[in-house]
Amino acid sequence: MMTLMIFHEVDDVDHWVSSPKRNEFFGSLGMTARTFVDPDKTNRVGLIVEVPSMEAFQEAMVSDGAAEAMKFDGVRPQTIVTLVES
Repeated sequence: MMTLMIFHEVDDVDHWVSSPKRNEFFGSLGMTARTFVDPDKTNRVGLIVEVPSMEAFQEAMVSDGAAEAMKFDGVRPQTIVTLVES
């Protein structure tokens, strides 16, 4: 497994935190995600995601399922930053 740290902005933090879509999407692919919020900037959130490989994650993120989940969760795709554990 590989660990990623992902930051992005959302339209509504409370909706994003409580949404089941993230776990449905990642869980169906054998991935897990832990959520974090920035207390100083209310629309910035983060995830620590365990993925089988970077290739699997990249493929997942360009899928229709990812687009649907991000739209439902109010994710601003242009703000996504992904870091790989070193």
